[in-house]
Amino acid sequence: MTVLHLVNARLAGRPDRPVDVLLADGHVAAVVPTGAPLPGDLDVGYTGPERVDLDGRTVIPGLWDAHTHLTQWAMVRRRLDVSTATGPAHAAALVGAALTDERRHPAPGRPFVGFGFRWATWDDEPTSEVLDYVAGEVPVILISGDLHSAWASTAGLRYLGIEHHPTGLLREEEWMPASPEIVTVSAADADELLADAARAAAERGVVGVVDFEVDDNLTAWRRRAMAGWDLLRVRAAVWEQHLDAVVDAGLHTGDVLAPGSGPAADLITQGPLKVISDGSLNTLTAFCFDDYAGFAGPDAHGILNVATDQLVPLMTHAHASGLRCAIHAIGDHANALALDAFEASRARGSVEHAQMLQAEDVARFAALGITASVQPEHAMDDRDASDELWVGRTERAFRLADLHAAGVPLVLGSDAPVAPLDPWFAIASAVTRSRDGRDPWHPEQRIDVATALAASTDGRGVRVRPGDPADLAVLELDPLTLSDDGTPTGAAVLAEVLRELPVAGTLVAGRWTYRGF
Repeated sequence: MTVLHLVNARLAGRPDRPVDVLLADGHVAAVVPTGAPLPGDLDVGYTGPERVDLDGRTVIPGLWDAHTHLTQWAMVRRRLDVSTATGPAHAAALVGAALTDERRHPAPGRPFVGFGFRWATWDDEPTSEVLDYVAGEVPVILISGDLHSAWASTAGLRYLGIEHHPTGLLREEEWMPASPEIVTVSAADADELLADAARAAAERGVVGVVDFEVDDNLTAWRRRAMAGWDLLRVRAAVWEQHLDAVVDAGLHTGDVLAPGSGPAADLITQGPLKVISDGSLNTLTAFCFDDYAGFAGPDAHGILNVATDQLVPLMTHAHASGLRCAIHAIGDHANALALDAFEASRARGSVEHAQMLQAEDVARFAALGITASVQPEHAMDDRDASDELWVGRTERAFRLADLHAAGVPLVLGSDAPVAPLDPWFAIASAVTRSRDGRDPWHPEQRIDVATALAASTDGRGVRVRPGDPADLAVLELDPLTLSDDGTPTGAAVLAEVLRELPVAGTLVAGRWTYRGF
């Protein structure tokens, strides 16, 4: 048994005095006022294997990131960051500066890869020639911050098997089939990178993630389970191309992937079916009812990747096989069609992103019981692009307050590597709609700290309760004591406090995955 001693009591539901939180067999066994007698079946005194004095620190349910691409995030953490680039020349200068260091040159036969550029609002279009000027014969491939496009030098295009391209900017289906060459590594390298990324996530209070990696996740995560993975809980999604293997294995959402593989086997479970129905704002491919401002033509309102007549039977099959569905939809038209597909198939699950919604579709989310899995940090990344490309309709973007008020189940994530795997970033953006000292963007869609925390704890709310898994985060501050003064300056200050909120420790199934005190 582990005893967490002298815990700030408010989030444990005991506001009168400090509490002790008792952990046993991977669960919260009891929450009792410090010094009070233990329940009879737990009255073993404080002579158990571990007693940890928390000195008034706050304990909350551990945090989840409900939308990650975990291997890609692990790889991006070691790649050139070009997210600050203000145009093609700036991005190329970042590449050129990096290549002056011989140690950063790729191994023979491999490309130099960067990540994070956002070209939709640049004045100039990215071209291969701009990268050629700084890279020469080094194959350079830059992946966009939303993962839906890539920009390659001439040598980079050759690496991808493309001999001629008018610009070097590859969008959606031009890029997606080629991306596995760039976003995959050997199994051994992937596992090493993942372990490093998981340890970093634990330092921010993360106990679990939903992994939407485009991979054979059943095979990959079974291998990691057999190797003793014990760093995070993982729900491993399945893509259509691997669906038959999951169905043939008789796996339902929530089932353990590798039973009997060790004491931490239940940390890795089957996740939902993932389908990408449209593109993204920054690639001008999110499928909307209206055209993007300043664009005309058949695709000026975006691109639908999977038509409803394809989506419904796929979701019906998954639902009949015991799998939830997670449908990527960013544009308002894509969201409406995703909800149509949920209704027609009777599937359960989530819409991933739900970035732009008509009012009637907010109500449909609630009526159908569909979870809105949103990434509030994207609102800060996309605010300028939204204002420019979705002129006159940004009040319908990232409708967190409207969704919550309607009773829609709300979960927060990062879409890492599109945004960093750090739930405090998502919480800060959801609560303040502010970043980098800027005024809040559509502040009417803010939610409060308690709601944002509850949307980040896998349905456990903000209190630690007996019987819950002993997946916990230990904080140096009580986040529910934080608020702003109602001014833009106050929101900006609160945003930074939440983004940097200090985490003292993290436990998964009662075992420390991070301890910083």
